[in-house]
Amino acid sequence: MAYESGDLDATLAAAAGDDPALLGELRGAFVESAEKQLDLLKRSRCDGNWTVAAMRLKGLAASFHAEELRLAADNALESAPGEPAAIRNIEGVLARFSGRPPAPFSS
Repeated sequence: MAYESGDLDATLAAAAGDDPALLGELRGAFVESAEKQLDLLKRSRCDGNWTVAAMRLKGLAASFHAEELRLAADNALESAPGEPAAIRNIEGVLARFSGRPPAPFSS
């Protein structure tokens, strides 16, 4: 699957202007915030906590026009709490946003 980060990149570029350092900081802050929500999602032990973390992730994605992440968060909302496939999907999206390889599968 090809990754298209155009909307996220355009949103960050509009905010940073011609400042590459600011662009890097904004991308880093976005990924860090998303990873915090992913961590909360992974640690969720009930429907309520899972839903709150997934909704926060979806809101963050929508704010930055990160459509692939928004879709992954929607998928998590439709999944049972702790669903490994939903978590791996979000991890993969965040790995692509940050430019690192996805985490290896572990059961």
